[in-house]
Amino acid sequence: MSKAYVIEVSNQTAGIVVGDERGFRFFSSERAFDSLEGGHFGSARAAERAARALIERRRRPDNRTAF
Repeated sequence: MSKAYVIEVSNQTAGIVVGDERGFRFFSSERAFDSLEGGHFGSARAAERAARALIERRRRPDNRTAF
């Protein structure tokens, strides 16, 4: 039986993770989290941390590229 968990971040459903032989695979449900799509994580909690970190990076005003 596989294990699946919903990952929520800041009142958004980021996606789900499904357990497999390598750990947990992430499936995005919001465009904001598409960069994590198909990623493998050691635990559901690790996937949640990655989703939270992604949102935090986007919220920072100093997250600009200088040209």
